Amino acid sequence: MKRVVLALFLLLTFPIAARVGGQASPPAKPKLVVFIIADQMRADYPVRYGNLLEHGLKRLTKNGAWFRNAAYPYSSTITCPGHTTIGTGTFPYRHGMINNAWFDRETEKAVTCNADPDSQEVSYATSVGAGDSAKRMLMPTLAEVMRAELKSRVATMSMKARSAIGLAGHTGDFVTWFGDRGAWETSSTYAATPVPWFIGFLKGNPVTRDADKVWERALPVEKYQFEDDVEFERGAGGWTAAFPHQLGRAGDAAYTQHWTQSPFADTYLGDMAQAAVDEMHLGTEDRIDFLGVSFSMTDAVGHTFGPRSHEIQDTFVRLDATIGRLLDHLDKTVGPDNYVVAFTADHGVADFPELSGGGRQSMAAVRAAIETTLQPLLGGEGGVIAATNGGEIYLKPGVYDRLKANAEATKALRSAVSALPGVMRLLTADEVSSAEARSSKDRVIKAVALSFYAGRNGDLMVLPKENWLLTATGTTHGTLQSYDQRVPVVLYGAGIQPGVRNEDATPADLAVTMASIVGVRLPSPDGRVLTSALKKR
Repeated sequence: MKRVVLALFLLLTFPIAARVGGQASPPAKPKLVVFIIADQMRADYPVRYGNLLEHGLKRLTKNGAWFRNAAYPYSSTITCPGHTTIGTGTFPYRHGMINNAWFDRETEKAVTCNADPDSQEVSYATSVGAGDSAKRMLMPTLAEVMRAELKSRVATMSMKARSAIGLAGHTGDFVTWFGDRGAWETSSTYAATPVPWFIGFLKGNPVTRDADKVWERALPVEKYQFEDDVEFERGAGGWTAAFPHQLGRAGDAAYTQHWTQSPFADTYLGDMAQAAVDEMHLGTEDRIDFLGVSFSMTDAVGHTFGPRSHEIQDTFVRLDATIGRLLDHLDKTVGPDNYVVAFTADHGVADFPELSGGGRQSMAAVRAAIETTLQPLLGGEGGVIAATNGGEIYLKPGVYDRLKANAEATKALRSAVSALPGVMRLLTADEVSSAEARSSKDRVIKAVALSFYAGRNGDLMVLPKENWLLTATGTTHGTLQSYDQRVPVVLYGAGIQPGVRNEDATPADLAVTMASIVGVRLPSPDGRVLTSALKKR
């Protein structure tokens, strides 16, 4: 009954379907669709660190269709928007997941993209609380369309709820993540009770299985580029910026923090994915199934140690091996001609600005510039800003309307904010909220407009200059700069023509291409079918 309701929902709510064009016919349908995501992976990593890769990542880029000019066309290069774009084939202005969290004007509180007060946490430990779901996601994912139309079994997993949910969507058979309270969990949206096979897996594979281990380089030190310890790196949970890194003992408060900042967690997730394939019989029965695996430790390590660190290089060395084992397992259980893989990342990352010739722009200074400029011109007791979220500025009720009606105030605001050393540009909601803005020839306007969903974004958008960050330490992403937008896009497996492609592509193309392969249509996609990757019949 649920599948019938979802099918009707898709038909009535999203009537416009993708057009499957191009010269190549879709290949024979696979038995399993696999999405593999490396959270925070720049497009240049497979080349820059290619000498370190000998297993799964090398296999994907060497034997798959590798689109080396792929990039997100929008500015909100962040985990929740990225995974939802990958999952739905649409951009944030359409799917509505504009950030990991945003300021909710109605409640006057910050909400995470997956927060759902109507859903309950289903924990594999003892914790209980509000759950997460795709309630705020406005478009269906490929996975849920396949589940509704093809009776596919859907399994997605990640260390992050927003990653697992972004790939699964509103429904799924096994949608699981590592919760903030240090245990694996799902929510009542996806399962009423803990899944029995995963309970058994956890008994044989407790999170503490890596206790007392030491994270050291997997390869000889001379194989790694750059210095091991630079001034701007910072370790997590008491770690220094140099190898080796002790994970700690089981039961120690620091262990879980260290484990969730190390490649050991990605290795665990890879084992979990193999178990899901076996226990759920994915790709081995009379249907086409969906497996989504998002590896998060590349993001956790990248934020603290940076894109040049030995730590991030070693995280990819180990992820390369983990993905290799997963592909080998799929070869054995599903068969090499029966599955197709989409590989990409949700965003890239900036270098430390101290190394790239940039700087750090204090958001406190941005707030001060706005308040100092607007209060005398527009009034407002207690300030004009309700909240900030990165470079997004939410003004108090009525302030934005008064600003729009006051040309002098608008001009003064632009002048004051643009005078700050790290600010490239200030945009207002009105400048980026239209269809015309989304097709603008102004690259900045277009990128922000493709990220904008009215009612969720701020009234003002402060955009940092290239190589400038709005954070005080570490490094991050979330801009329209190429180091954040450009990511790998690879198709591999059954029906895929290997080779490097120099044509433009976006991660949104992957869901649309997979839909054409399995014979379903996504509503109103922003992506396109990557026909050059499909073998001719």
